[in-house]
Amino acid sequence: MTTTSAQPGPEAAPAERTSRRKVLQALSGLMVGMFVSILASTVVANALPRIITDLNGSQTVYTWIVTSELLAMTATVPLWGKMADLYSKKLLIQLSLGLFVAGSLIAGLTPNVEILIVSRVVQGIGAGGMTALSMVVMAAMIPPRELGRYAGIFGAVFGIGTVAGPLIGGVLVDTSWLGWRWCFLFGVPFTIVAIILLQRTLNLPVVRKDVKVDYLGALLITVGVSTLLIWSSLAGHQFAWGSWWTVGLVGGGVIVLALAVWVESRASEPIIPLYLFRNRTVALATVASVLVGVAMFGGTVFLSQYFQVALGKSPTVAGLMSLPMVFGLLISSTVAGQLITKWGRWKGFLVAGGVTMLAGMGLLSTIDGQTSTVLLGVYMAVLGIGVGMLMQNLVLAAQNDVDAHDLGVTTSALSFFRSMGGTIGVSALGAVLANQVTSQLTERLGPLAAGGGGGGEAAVPDISTLPAPVVRIIQDVYATATADLFLIGVPLTALALVAVLFIKEKPLNDLSGEERLAQERAVASSH
Repeated sequence: MTTTSAQPGPEAAPAERTSRRKVLQALSGLMVGMFVSILASTVVANALPRIITDLNGSQTVYTWIVTSELLAMTATVPLWGKMADLYSKKLLIQLSLGLFVAGSLIAGLTPNVEILIVSRVVQGIGAGGMTALSMVVMAAMIPPRELGRYAGIFGAVFGIGTVAGPLIGGVLVDTSWLGWRWCFLFGVPFTIVAIILLQRTLNLPVVRKDVKVDYLGALLITVGVSTLLIWSSLAGHQFAWGSWWTVGLVGGGVIVLALAVWVESRASEPIIPLYLFRNRTVALATVASVLVGVAMFGGTVFLSQYFQVALGKSPTVAGLMSLPMVFGLLISSTVAGQLITKWGRWKGFLVAGGVTMLAGMGLLSTIDGQTSTVLLGVYMAVLGIGVGMLMQNLVLAAQNDVDAHDLGVTTSALSFFRSMGGTIGVSALGAVLANQVTSQLTERLGPLAAGGGGGGEAAVPDISTLPAPVVRIIQDVYATATADLFLIGVPLTALALVAVLFIKEKPLNDLSGEERLAQERAVASSH
């Protein structure tokens, strides 16, 4: 094992701790990179109805434009996290941002939905790198006791990118001389700025280990997860839930994942070390992250469609309607992070976040085509406040409870399972939405349903071209179907709260990841 820089001993480490000024400088590039990678997932939300109309797509394609990016991000997060323990973190982050630029350019110039979906996969691979590596780099520089302050800022950036993206997308779509293609091109200059900032400000020791990346395990995890996600997005409208397609895809996915577990249990350097889940905090945080991902991403990604189709709002107005969630998440994430750093206690914020998020999901399950804008804003603010207190602090709790040499894989594992939950949520709940829209429109409109824009393979409706009686039926159907998605999310969020309640609070460590690693090495060398 060799390293490009001397490792401080445990007693020297505090004196060499990265200054707050240098931390903030390094975080500037990370925050810009995180913002654009999250923006890639969300900026198209309000543009999707227009994109689908212009490119002659279907409700299934609507779901896949979102799912393909999430799927690629989910599948590659563990590999990025493992490589962060082996290679230069700075180089890896810059590589992931470079992939994002390539995907964005392809998407912005796409001639059809097929190439658009491919470009989203490229964007997703890059976003997977940023998702895994940003928190790994933070943990390397900052002690858990101080991490709350910075994690709160990152949570705010994550929240702004997640929920403000639709606002930016709506404005771009409604600006005649720009259009929906700029939803993808918009992030390119910001990404280039992030690459330059990281080159100038991020300086971490490069630790090289004489080990190999478990590419077989990475391949099996990717194939297994992808197979199950493809099934969850296609079942119900491409083929019946109880068909042989279901048996083949589910059975095949489970077998491949079981083989992945077997390979990981025997690999010298597994992508996701199974021993991590013997740690109670990591196991429970993982369960909560999956459930939060399913509930939050699965429900909120279809809100923009609800605003535009069920409520008849323009893309810009639909984006403005997302602001209450942005502000709720921004305020709760920032305040919670500051208070955790001040008090050194974090579990109360996890529990409060779980309760508040559960309340928000329950409130949003009551919406319909006549719900007032003010009431919608309140419901979304409640959900945003809960998410802001919960998501980043699950990662903080896990990072605080593992050895320093496992920080990379622990962080990437949590990001992986949260993203997997989100991808499952979008694909599965998207299939539920498409099924409900199709069946209800067929029942209420009969032969007119195909022209009215049902789910499945019918076109997403352009309500501005339809007669008023048909528009009212379509709006009612989409409103009911969207509310049902949040209703499905309620028990999932409740289970996440139960998992959080069983996490045991432990004092936050005062050493950064690099200092803890040096200390662990010193102890190991003395034996």
